[in-house]
Amino acid sequence: MGFAVVCLAVTVPSTARVVSADGRMRAAVHPVSTTTELQTWLTRVPMTRTFPSDLDDTLKAHADLTIEMTTAPGCLPCGDLWTRLIRFSSTYGWRVRIISRDEGLLRSGRLGLPWVGHPVLWVRPTRDESRTIPVAIGTDHDVNLRRNIYLAAKMFDGVRPAVGLRAMSKFTGIVAPGGARTIISKPEGH
Repeated sequence: MGFAVVCLAVTVPSTARVVSADGRMRAAVHPVSTTTELQTWLTRVPMTRTFPSDLDDTLKAHADLTIEMTTAPGCLPCGDLWTRLIRFSSTYGWRVRIISRDEGLLRSGRLGLPWVGHPVLWVRPTRDESRTIPVAIGTDHDVNLRRNIYLAAKMFDGVRPAVGLRAMSKFTGIVAPGGARTIISKPEGH
């Protein structure tokens, strides 16, 4: 049985070429069935080299945010991502927890994101389950995960989502059809 590693899903401006759902899946899913294949795939993923000067301070100051991920038994990228998140948590003091596939599907559907399997990684305020930002689909290098989690923290601090999305999309591979949309989900009526 093979598994897949997937890059981050981000909405891009309406000036971008519209890609079919099938095209997004072919572009996003990188099948892996062994640890060697997973590591080989990761060697092709570009790593963030420069960071804002406030990256570590921002991440340490936002331990009030929670990282949540979906997972599945035997999922190689899930295990790899979980290991990376435990390192992140011990460095920055963030809470990391598992959410169900159904919760992941619901969140993805609310935001119009394609569901492409496990793992999907979300950031949310610990005391507000209704506000979420997807930061990764699949596993990635530690530095890229730090970058995306930092950008989510900045969006929760008030950075306009379009600015955060542009920053994330500069480094990521999945595109979504249509115009740029806010990816912070809020409960209805708010």
